[in-house]
Amino acid sequence: MSELSQIRAFLAVAELHSFVAAARQLSMTAPSVTRAVGALEDRLGVQLLLRTTRQVSLTSAGAVYAARVGPLLSEFVKADEEVREQVGEAAGLLRINAPMSLGLQILPDVASGFRVDHPDTVLSLSLTDRFIDIVSEKVDLAIRISQAPTDKSTIWRKICRVRRVLVASPGYLAAFGSITRPEELHGHARLAYDGEAVSETWDLSHAGRTHRVRAGQALASNNGDLIARLAENGEGVALLPWFIVEPALNAGRLTQVLPEWEPAPLWLTLYYPPYETLPLRVKTFSDFFETYVTTIRSL
Repeated sequence: MSELSQIRAFLAVAELHSFVAAARQLSMTAPSVTRAVGALEDRLGVQLLLRTTRQVSLTSAGAVYAARVGPLLSEFVKADEEVREQVGEAAGLLRINAPMSLGLQILPDVASGFRVDHPDTVLSLSLTDRFIDIVSEKVDLAIRISQAPTDKSTIWRKICRVRRVLVASPGYLAAFGSITRPEELHGHARLAYDGEAVSETWDLSHAGRTHRVRAGQALASNNGDLIARLAENGEGVALLPWFIVEPALNAGRLTQVLPEWEPAPLWLTLYYPPYETLPLRVKTFSDFFETYVTTIRSL
C-alpha cells in the first residue's frame, strides 16, 4: 500500500475515531485499514493512535501529524481533481443531500446512470427532510423541494415546479363528509408535512381568491411518505407532492380533495455552497439530474 493510502487511512480513523467507520468510508476492510495505519506508524517510528476496546484517539504525536498532513492531503486531492477537470473528466468525491421521499424514488436511478458515464466520481448520498446548512455540514450539492430560497450565502438552481395535491382516503370522506369548499377544511383533521413535524400552512388559490388553512393540530411529521400512509389510514386530509401520492391515487386508496384549488407553488431546486465556480463534478451531476427529472421522471 502506498504512503499516501496509509496517510488517508490514518486521517479517516483520526476523524471518525473508529477503524470500522474509516473502512466503511474508504470502501476498505477494517483489517486493511489497521494494517495501513500500523505500517505508517512503523515507517515513522512513532505511535499515532491510542487503541482501546471502547475508542480510538490520537496520541500527541498523532495530533501533530494529522494537523500537518491533513491540509496537504486535501490539497493533493484538490490538485488531482483540478487536473482531471482540465481535460473534461468529472472525478472526486461528490457529497449530495436530498429529501427522504424524493431521494428514495429518484436517486437510485440517477446515481446508477451517472456512475455509468462518470465512474471516477465517488457519490456520497445522504437523505434527510431537514433543511440542512450546506456549508457547515460539508455538502457539495443539496436537492430540495421548497419555495425560492432567501439565504444569500448559497447558490441555487431552479429545476422544475413540484405539483402538490390535497388528498384524503375514501373511507375518511365517507365518515366525516365530503369537502366542496376550502372553508370546510377547518372542520376536518389536517395532517401537516413540516420539517420540524409541528405545523404547516396551506395557501389555496382559485379564481383570484386565496384561503389559508393551518394544519397539524392532530398529526404532523417531517416525512411525506409517513403522512401519505396516515392519510390512507383515514387520519385526515394532507397536502403532499404528487409523486408521493400518485400510486395511492391510481389505486383508489386516496382521493383528491378540492382539485380546482391550487396550493402555493413549490420548486425542485439544487443548492450549492458559495462556489466561485462550480466544480466540474458538481456541474456535471447537476446537468445529469436536471435532464433526468425534466425528460424521464416528471414530478
